[in-house]
Amino acid sequence: MAYENVLLDKSDGIAILSINRPKALNALNKDTLAEIRSVIEDVATDKSIKVMIITGTGDKAFVAGADIAYMQPLSAVEAREFSDYGEKTMRMIEIMEKPVIAAIIGFALGGGCELAMACDIRLAADNALFAQPEVGLGVIPGFGGTQRLPRLIGEGRAKELTYTADTIKADEAYRLGLVNHVYPVDQVMNEAKKMAAKIAKKAPLAVGYAKFAIGKGMQADLDTAMSIESDMFGMCSSTFDQKEGMGAFLEKRKPSFQGK
Repeated sequence: MAYENVLLDKSDGIAILSINRPKALNALNKDTLAEIRSVIEDVATDKSIKVMIITGTGDKAFVAGADIAYMQPLSAVEAREFSDYGEKTMRMIEIMEKPVIAAIIGFALGGGCELAMACDIRLAADNALFAQPEVGLGVIPGFGGTQRLPRLIGEGRAKELTYTADTIKADEAYRLGLVNHVYPVDQVMNEAKKMAAKIAKKAPLAVGYAKFAIGKGMQADLDTAMSIESDMFGMCSSTFDQKEGMGAFLEKRKPSFQGK
């Protein structure tokens, strides 16, 4: 499928989705969100792909936010629909069985920060800037920011960043736990690919079950979460990869996982 606002590259079990609206600093409008959804559906069903990386083209912006020119004239009903569409797009990333790494260069503001937070792991360039600036525009975060940010960095800090609309640099985002690692601009994508390649060598079903257990468990009480973990642990023992992985360990050889 040909895309106008995103690029998709697949190689060696890794899919790279690049938001490609450089003139708009990769801002998200509904057409771009629709293309992101299409890519997610493609990657989710492509058995050759084990990991996805999401990034933005250029070194100025990962995603500078949702498209303000698109949003400004929306009615209350239309704005609610746009928020719901964006939220569901982010949720597709979050619940997809395959892990998703955000490689963040430049601005990750508003919807860009929300897109990054929907990913499993966030790697930032040292020029990355993060913010939820919506209250300065007369709205609130609408793509999950009011929910994911406090879950990642704590309620108090999330409220401070949301209410003040302050922008923070990559080193502060790392200190707060918003990003996993910070690298020089010219190293971020290489580091994302290295991490993706490392994950791709592991048992894909087990990685997917782990993602499911963590995601569902974080939304449940501890007893329920532990039960989810036990269920997924048990599911692993119904797979070829569990027998292969443990057999390889006992036989002192490298496993050959098949994703089944």
